Amino acid sequence: MHLAAIDIGTNSLHMIVVRVAADGAFEVIGREKDMVRLGAGGLEGRPLGEGAMTAALQTLTRFKRLADSRQVDDIVAVATSAVREAPNGGDFLAMVARETGVQARVITGVEEAALIHRAAVHGIDVGADAAVVVDIGGGSTEITHGTAADVQRARSFRLGVIRLGERFVRSDPLTSGDERRLVRHIRRELGDYARAIARDGYARVIGTSGTALALGSLALQVPSDVTIHHRRVSAKAIRNIRRHVAAMSLAERLRLPGLDARRADLIVPGAVLLDTILQQLRAEEITLCELSLREGAILDYIRRNLVHIERVERYPDVRRRSVIELALRCHYAADHAQHVARLSLAIFDDTREAHGLDDRAREWLEFAAILHDVGGHISYERHHRHSYYLIRNGDLRGFEPDEVEVMALVARYHRRGAPRKAHEGFADLPRSERRVVRWLAAMLRVAESLDRSRAQLVDRVSLRRRGRHWMLRVAGRGDIELELWAVQRNLGPLEEALGGAVTLTARRGSG
Repeated sequence: MHLAAIDIGTNSLHMIVVRVAADGAFEVIGREKDMVRLGAGGLEGRPLGEGAMTAALQTLTRFKRLADSRQVDDIVAVATSAVREAPNGGDFLAMVARETGVQARVITGVEEAALIHRAAVHGIDVGADAAVVVDIGGGSTEITHGTAADVQRARSFRLGVIRLGERFVRSDPLTSGDERRLVRHIRRELGDYARAIARDGYARVIGTSGTALALGSLALQVPSDVTIHHRRVSAKAIRNIRRHVAAMSLAERLRLPGLDARRADLIVPGAVLLDTILQQLRAEEITLCELSLREGAILDYIRRNLVHIERVERYPDVRRRSVIELALRCHYAADHAQHVARLSLAIFDDTREAHGLDDRAREWLEFAAILHDVGGHISYERHHRHSYYLIRNGDLRGFEPDEVEVMALVARYHRRGAPRKAHEGFADLPRSERRVVRWLAAMLRVAESLDRSRAQLVDRVSLRRRGRHWMLRVAGRGDIELELWAVQRNLGPLEEALGGAVTLTARRGSG
């Protein structure tokens, strides 16, 4: 199964595309990022700007196109503080849904923190120990405290780098007075939270997000294209970087090796923020983690949809998977349905010369056979008609409407009356498709009769032309008298389609 996760952040928009195995393990096969600064000028209850929304929509359109090119099965999209706080955030997401088809969900700060924690402890082995996860975003900072199995504390603070930069960075370089005001504000917002975590203890501080990774790269003096996942950086090194970048002008920061030019203005409030948090935590070092909210969203999806993921891996074709999902929703008798499908296809293959139908019709027959009894979910009486209704309205993905109609009608005619022009649905089909329904329904009727006992006693069936007549040979185990009786009663439609009588012969095993 392939999934995409989109993080609509205040500073950046991120997307990852992952391949998920049946056991829930996933591998990232694509990454996209664009720093559109959606929240610039739009925090503190102000609306998102028209220019920022337009840029974000263009990026999300590209993300959707890339996800489609990867043939993803689902897209998980979450929006954070910029959209969360803006009075027009809902309008923006409605526009995104209308223009791209991406249905994004606004998550709370606590939800965001919990998802980030899950991603961080997935990417960094913390064992049974407690860890602190710090994620610095554009509009908010999330700090959690917990183990790999449980989040004990999760808080989101209005301390993002865009928010802090717009409020406190009034000069370039940053003045000492503004820096002191910034530090006081951070400490006031954190309150006793970080100090309480320090008192309770932890084994490791993990830093995620672009700001932490950018500061880590500067501290480690590595190029931006070198992975720094799981690398440790001392709190002292972060403090030195803070002092270094705060004393620089923007022009000087733009020349820093390894620093993305689009982050050169935000790195100053980011450095002050991260250093202050580490001081409040009394941390000696921080471990860098490249997994963040989008990976957390993937892990959460996997946790909630593992059964579905297993099904996708088992049935990678969306058409077959949607048929199986409908059958499961209707509590179908899987052994009986699959056995009838196998026998139906054997009859189809043996009579290709007579009916001249293609492999698409063969697939319709198989799927109609799998679903022929789903109407029993409503009631056994007239269940063939209930099956017709459920198939027509069962949200079968990947099929054209006329294909769904054909399969529904084939299932309807597996018992009782034969197709008639006066019947609902059948009369509306073109003549060529009415012919298909007659043929496939006749085959399904015989195949269903061959499992009348629902014990799967018939092993093989073959149908061979003998001049103007046909020979139906049935091989089974044990007592197949009920199956033979049922077939004799239901041969009429198939004989009519074949244009000749069908003679039944049987070979019975010892059982």
